[in-house]
Amino acid sequence: MKIGDLSKATGVEVGTIRFYERAGLIDLPDRLPNGYRSYGPRHLESLAFVRHCRALDIPMADIRRLLDLATLPTEDCGNVNELVDEQIERVRARIKSLRALEKQLTVLRAKCTDHHQTNECGILSELVSAASGEACVCHP
Repeated sequence: MKIGDLSKATGVEVGTIRFYERAGLIDLPDRLPNGYRSYGPRHLESLAFVRHCRALDIPMADIRRLLDLATLPTEDCGNVNELVDEQIERVRARIKSLRALEKQLTVLRAKCTDHHQTNECGILSELVSAASGEACVCHP
């Protein structure tokens, strides 16, 4: 199949497929006599694997490690567990950061509870103060 067909089959943009090829996440395809790339079932499977990992927000370096580990069927899977544990910790850290952001935005939102003219808006006033280097309610 051509790259456009692979793209349609997986929902991955053509540019992204080429990026994954350059990054070594999927094998380079064979070339047909006319110069077109020829993708097969192994490319479809690899791309689906990479796409699933990206949906889990696994970094590309870790995807590369997982792909390497997948070629070693008799190895202990401790490395896979460790990699996923690290990803869980990254997600937990991001959740903590997002909760702090939510709290900051909630405090900021409380500065303007009614409809006013923008020159009386507590939110805009706080944002302007912060831009001027002053403390604001969301970043004391």
